[in-house]
Amino acid sequence: MAGSQRVYRARIKSTESLKKIFRAMELIAASRIGRARDAAARQRPYAGALTRAVGLAASHAGEDLRHPLLTERPQVKRVALAVMAADRGMAGAYTANVLREAEAHAAELVEAGFEIDRYVIGRRALAYYDFRGVPVKRSWLGSSDSPTFDMAKEIATTLLGAFTAPDDAPDAVGQLHVVYTHFRNMVSQAPRIVRMLPLEFVEDTDDPEAVSVVTEHAAGPATRAEVFPLYSFEPSPEGVLDALLPRYVRSRILDCLLQAAASELAGRQRAMHTATDNAQDLVRKYTRLANRARQDDITQEISEIVSGADALAAGR
Repeated sequence: MAGSQRVYRARIKSTESLKKIFRAMELIAASRIGRARDAAARQRPYAGALTRAVGLAASHAGEDLRHPLLTERPQVKRVALAVMAADRGMAGAYTANVLREAEAHAAELVEAGFEIDRYVIGRRALAYYDFRGVPVKRSWLGSSDSPTFDMAKEIATTLLGAFTAPDDAPDAVGQLHVVYTHFRNMVSQAPRIVRMLPLEFVEDTDDPEAVSVVTEHAAGPATRAEVFPLYSFEPSPEGVLDALLPRYVRSRILDCLLQAAASELAGRQRAMHTATDNAQDLVRKYTRLANRARQDDITQEISEIVSGADALAAGR
């Protein structure tokens, strides 16, 4: 029984060490989630203004507009799928949910006759695809929980290059889809799919001169932005679009990265809080078992002493 006590004490010591690690990771995530959430919130007004400006310019450019970022490419049956996951684990089901959503969407695209070029952000997603032998066109690693504008610019430049490549180019894609996790609040984050390129515009049924932008959907129907009024542009809507559309794509990529970073940190804080509580429960369990084993040892020793005394008395 003394051996059992040593085993339980060792388990208590190791579990307490793990609890300290989990608690430290929870506090680190909690200290960073505020900055990540604020960064995502600060990005939204700029992204919204760009969306409105692009929608305004496109809605009044006329039916003859053939901008590369607005034009469907039915002859290119390849889709760029950008998957934003985590570089590190211990974030609960964060990465698993993103990958599940991405693979379900990829299956739908393959069933529709498209080929998939995967672009990956995060080591966990890259390891997932490498383990399954799925080719990845390009990956960006090391900054999933602290994305920068330079990172977003590099990703946007790569994806724009693939979308604007000639039809016969090996890297050419006809659509750009992004899978990321939308940050709602500290307890709610949901994977979303964005068809970023080509942009979709729909006419408003009440005002034929007003157009709204179809932006994104979360495993459901697409949502629309606000309806835009009539404006005039100088020098021309086409010139405005040439300047705005690359900025729009970079802004949307950065917004998705910031939302994903805030969601990852929120998931890690929640997971580490749960792990800390579970470790404390294990410590209490092992402490109770160790005390029981100690009591059993004491009871056994008393029994042996009494039995020995009885044997000595009987021998006399």
